[in-house]
Amino acid sequence: MSEFYNVAEIFGENVFNDAVMQERLPKKVYKRLKDVISQGRDLDLETADVVAHEMKEWAIEKGATHYTHWFQPLTGVTAEKHDSFITAPMANGKVLMSFSGKELIKGEPDASSFPSGGLRATFEARGYTAWDCTSPAFVRQDAAGATLCIPTAFCSYTGEALDQKTPLLRSMEAINIQSMRLLKLFGNTTSKKVTPSVGPEQEYFLVDRQKYLKRKDLIFTGRTLFGAMPPKGQEMDDHYFGAIRERIAAYMRDVNKELWKLGVSAKTQHNEVAPAQHELAPIYAEANVAVDNNQLVMETLKKVAGRHGLTCLLHEKPFAGVNGSGKHNNWSIITDDGINLLDPGKTPHDNIQFLLVLTCIMKAVHKHADLLRESAADAGNDHRLGANEAPPAIISIFLGEQLQDVLAQLISTGEATRSLKGEVLQTGVKTLPDFMKDATDRNRTSPFAFTGNKFEFRMVGSNDSIAAPNVVLNTIVAEAFSDACDVLEKAGDFEMAVHNLIKEQAIAHQDIVFNGNGYSPEWVEEAERRGLPNITNMVDAVPALTTEKAIALFEKFNVFTEAELKSRSEILYESYAKALNIEARAMIDMAGKQVIPAVIKYTTVLATSINTVKAACPADTSAQESLLTEVSALLAEAKSALGDLVEAAEKAYVMEAGRAQAVCCRDELKAAMDALRAPVDKLEMIVDKDMWPMPSYGDLIFEV
Repeated sequence: MSEFYNVAEIFGENVFNDAVMQERLPKKVYKRLKDVISQGRDLDLETADVVAHEMKEWAIEKGATHYTHWFQPLTGVTAEKHDSFITAPMANGKVLMSFSGKELIKGEPDASSFPSGGLRATFEARGYTAWDCTSPAFVRQDAAGATLCIPTAFCSYTGEALDQKTPLLRSMEAINIQSMRLLKLFGNTTSKKVTPSVGPEQEYFLVDRQKYLKRKDLIFTGRTLFGAMPPKGQEMDDHYFGAIRERIAAYMRDVNKELWKLGVSAKTQHNEVAPAQHELAPIYAEANVAVDNNQLVMETLKKVAGRHGLTCLLHEKPFAGVNGSGKHNNWSIITDDGINLLDPGKTPHDNIQFLLVLTCIMKAVHKHADLLRESAADAGNDHRLGANEAPPAIISIFLGEQLQDVLAQLISTGEATRSLKGEVLQTGVKTLPDFMKDATDRNRTSPFAFTGNKFEFRMVGSNDSIAAPNVVLNTIVAEAFSDACDVLEKAGDFEMAVHNLIKEQAIAHQDIVFNGNGYSPEWVEEAERRGLPNITNMVDAVPALTTEKAIALFEKFNVFTEAELKSRSEILYESYAKALNIEARAMIDMAGKQVIPAVIKYTTVLATSINTVKAACPADTSAQESLLTEVSALLAEAKSALGDLVEAAEKAYVMEAGRAQAVCCRDELKAAMDALRAPVDKLEMIVDKDMWPMPSYGDLIFEV
């Protein structure tokens, strides 16, 4: 019988959240800390000392012996350095357990060993982690015991952002300031703050761990570099939303329990389209908390899998021929008193504030489509975007029938006088209840879709941090709001000016709106006619970071400096080249040490069999000989392709890091990898399964 637990009782039990702070902190200290969190004030050391002491006492009660400044460098994963609470031994041989405000606020990891893109020399080691008090501390319990984790930002000695969180917090401040300007123009005197709210849906694959350990490609790269499709893939659509198998259900139960204890509001779980693929989605949270929580989700998915004899794969495309995994980033902007700026209301045609916000977002996405595309770019996502399973590589906005109709009215006449209404769903079954259907359908092929009171950015890869896309969204919308406010604050007649601005923006940026099939080849042609960028790979996406337009945008709102943008560009090129070099070396290792020896063994057995039959009787061996000829030809092709890949890998490896190396990897190394994979995958379909050196796709995705 499975363990019983009450979700309401365990939720957030390992989080130093508001309820815990209110209970444990003196009232004055609690109020000062809340002012810091809500108003962005500096935290004085006296207050920090009290908070640190109570945080330490609470953590020790949870079994913690160490604390860590938990941060998110540009490696794509989290990082931490653990320090114990003990201080120097006393004269009686005992030790004190202490944790000061200074230790809470500031940490000092080695900054030179993390990606910095030239912002740090290797001999310059000092970097700082700074407590993000807007994201609650938590105790993580695992094989290492209990550790107090303090979410922090990570900066260099000279103040440059070396992490995901620092620019995110800067962008949140930017959109807060510009949103408040806009709200005041509409007479809002009650809202004090505007915060982006985010809900990321997380897709992932689960495979049996014993089979995983027999695949060097999965171990080294997270994806299969070889593999022929099994007789059945996802054609029958029987896995999507299907009944969850017991082994997977037990895993999901443990994942939920771990996340709920950490205050992560995991809500939705189901089977995804591809066999062995699943999804988890939380309730929305403020952007920086959502980013932290999504990192915890990914860590927990991987950690808990081991307990069930499974391995969680977060690569965007672990298996060729079946759907890959994404991460839908649902984004909206909400005031501290609960007003969603993206809520159109029942009659969006006369909701002037919403229409201004909507057309500002259209302007932002149209103007900075290249930046938004770049924010979802990585080597793994190149296998997924535009592959008729995920959004196309072309950025466009889906508004749906209702808002599209309102927009059309604005463009044609200058004003909107009606909104399409939802209708009663007609099922034709008397026993089914009648209910109103929405005024618009959804569009799963759109990369940036309006879905009721939020936008869903569907390009993000499953293995990525959601920080980058939210930094871009926050900043480009802040710019559009700022431009609008600059016009409206000077207007003599506000109502006339806002109507004119809505119409101008609707007309100027209507080309970014597309409600049709984003997978169709016709859309590629239409997008080109509209002048929308079609950036098909990461290497071509990276330059968007360092255009004059991007530098001006990010510097205006103090999100990135030019140096920080250039450093991120260098890091992205280098990470792309490293990823492909690792994949190439893994292929070389597998082909040379596993595949080719196995095929030689098979051909030897086949040739011996032919000779034995011929020696025993004059039987017809033409079928066996034909098979031997086919296998030998594929073996020769594989051997030749392996030699070419070795040469391409050596060329790419010795090149200086930068764009030229990344381009070489994309154009030459990847082509050599594809050339080797082709004959190997054909050989897998011929060679005796008992001789094939690794589990097949069928073994991995159907035997879980």
